[in-house]
Amino acid sequence: MRSIPFILAAFAFSAPAVAQSWEEYPYPEYAISVAFPASPKIETTTYQIADGRSVPARVYSVRQEKGEFKLTIAELANTGLDEKTVVDHAITALSQGATVKLNVPARIYRVYGRQLTVEGADGSRSMVAIFDLQGRLFQIEARVPRSGSEFELTRFQQSLVFDREVSNRSPEEIRVIRAGCPGLVGVLNAAGNPVNPAGTDDPRCQAQR
Repeated sequence: MRSIPFILAAFAFSAPAVAQSWEEYPYPEYAISVAFPASPKIETTTYQIADGRSVPARVYSVRQEKGEFKLTIAELANTGLDEKTVVDHAITALSQGATVKLNVPARIYRVYGRQLTVEGADGSRSMVAIFDLQGRLFQIEARVPRSGSEFELTRFQQSLVFDREVSNRSPEEIRVIRAGCPGLVGVLNAAGNPVNPAGTDDPRCQAQR
């Protein structure tokens, strides 16, 4: 199981017709690929980090009537900020004028981060995942209006894939995460693969205790 949008994964199979126009876009310079419903607009911009400085960033986005799909990649090298500071600041920014409904750990292969669901004051809903990897922030965000499809949210966020060779955790840190969730040892997912926790606060770990 390469990613951990486990709370909402059931929606991924609810509307297969919607996915027909989506296409995967590889970005080897970032060791990722991601799917969009149309060719994304690419912007070179800036991203404000925790201490008020701005760093170079690139935004890939598609905006349609059914929703907005956006991937932000910000350059964090030499900023001196640790992962917790980077992620906490991103969550604070996403919370402005909105309510965070879910904040759980996320994992794509060996890259660990956070996953959020956010409800806007206008009733819009967003699903976001945030990762700090090798001097870069990766923030993938799907937002739909009040009447928008849950499938669209899940489809976009789950499409982000990191190269299997990259990681933001050492082998020892990964062992500690697994050791902190003994209840999942031997548990298999729907595909028959071992379930690996996304963090020590993975809700599935807590459910097994």
